[in-house]
This record gives sequence, C-alpha cells and structure tokens, in this order.
Amino acid sequence: MAKPKIGVVGIPGKWSTEALADAVDEATGFRLVIDMADVTAELDTGRLLYHDWDLTQLDALVVKKISEIYSPHALDRLEMLRQLELAGVKVFSRVERIIRLIDRLSCTMSLYNAGIPMPPTRVTESLPLAADAVNEFGSAVFKPLYSTKARGMTLIDADQDQQKMQQQIEAFRATNPVMYIQKKLHLPGKDLGMVFLDGEYLGSYARVGKSGAWNTTILSGGHYEGYDADDELVELATKAQAIFGLDFTTVDVAETEQGPIVFEVSAFGGFRGAQKGIGIDVPTRYTSYILKELAA
Repeated sequence: MAKPKIGVVGIPGKWSTEALADAVDEATGFRLVIDMADVTAELDTGRLLYHDWDLTQLDALVVKKISEIYSPHALDRLEMLRQLELAGVKVFSRVERIIRLIDRLSCTMSLYNAGIPMPPTRVTESLPLAADAVNEFGSAVFKPLYSTKARGMTLIDADQDQQKMQQQIEAFRATNPVMYIQKKLHLPGKDLGMVFLDGEYLGSYARVGKSGAWNTTILSGGHYEGYDADDELVELATKAQAIFGLDFTTVDVAETEQGPIVFEVSAFGGFRGAQKGIGIDVPTRYTSYILKELAA
C-alpha cells in the first residue's frame, strides 16, 4: 500500500516547519513544504496550485504556520485551504477551527463564553474609554488583535503624566483601531505553555522572563524550562483547549495571586518550547497521530 502524501504549510527555513516536514519525510518518504504566498486557488477548475503541485491531490495537509505575521490576510490564506477539505484532503487542524484562533478577540470571546478565567479585559475604539481602562487597571497591556510572541504589544502605566499616557494610547490606536486592553497582572516571572495532542495532555513548559522584561517571550530574552503542572492547571487547560478541538495546540496559562488564568489557546502550538522545555519531540508524535487518523 502506497504511503500517504502529506504536505506541510509553514515558513520555509523556519525550524518548526522544517522539523515537521522532516518527520513527515522520515515516516512517508514524501516531503513538501508549502509557502502560502505562492499558492493559487483556481475556483473554476477546483485546483489549489503550489508550483508544480495540485494540492488537492495530496492525502493530507498539516498547517504549522499560515503566515510569519498574523493579520486579517492570514484569514484569507486559511479560507483558500477550505478548497482542499472540499476535495477530500484532510487538513490538520480543520480550517474553521484554526480561523477561530487567529483573531485574538475571537479566541477571547470563546474562552469568556465558556467561563475560562482570564485577565480583566476591555475592548474599545474610544480613546477616553481606553484611558479610563488604564487608570482603573493601574497598568495595562495593549494587544493587537492579530499578533504572536508579544509583537506589537504596548505596556501603558497610569502612574505617569496623563498627556504622555494619552499619546501612548493614540500611537497604539493609529495601527489598532479596535483596542484590546488587559490588566497587567503580577506574575511569578514566568508563564506556561501546556501541550495537547488530540486533546491529550502531554506536559508543560515554562517561559521564564529575562530580568527587567515585562513579558516572558523568547523574543524578549526569556528561556524555556520544564514545569510540573498540578491537577488544577491541567484541568483548566484541558477545558480551554477542548473549546476549539484542534489536533495540536498549546494553552498559555499563568499562575497569579488570584488563581490561574488563561491568556490564549494557540492556533498552531509551540514545537520548540515542548522540545527545549520538556524534551517532547512534537513533530514525530504529531506525524504518528496524522498517519493513524488517515488509516482509520
């Protein structure tokens, strides 16, 4: 029986994309990394073309990364992949499930509606109301609706000249008309990535912030460590990820003085954190899961 042809959507040259493509290649003898910037959807013929490949002829497609930078444009790329599902190609994770997580507000509202604890949050287009939120919170993180790894986030403190604060808010609003504002919580210098494959909890890693940095991201000098999450945290993260039904994901969780809170559920999940923090080879395990699903 011929082994399945599985394509990998991602960013050519990036570690996670290439590691997943390598794992697929090792298991199937087929390797195809797909850059969505070079894909054409032919709605008259039903084909989805990438160079010489008609992607509708693949057996499956796994989406590691849809774009280097999250934006509404990423949603358009995902919509193109729905053409594959119509043609019978299995996409991991299903397109409509990924779409719900690209927009930070969509993810937040789904978590909120399910009663998942999150930081106090305000969403507004009004400059005065945004200023009121900062003054109420004392310190607030302004987050773009489309971003990863804290890109574009701005920390604004109420304990400063009000005119300067207004200028900071206006500068953020210039590129983010809908302002997503969260209270900056006191965290113990780290937050957690809790890893799930097909809804099964695999383990947790911590992102430990660099001294003096207000966030824990690797881009800001943080590093990964293993973390032994207790039953309460695992139960919370399990409930959060189950809302979205992704094949693979990580849940960003933090422990606060008021109890654990969820920041977000990732559309694609972090391979490197799982490997460096807890030694889990996600590309190999994910590939094995995909092959099992295809054989079912």
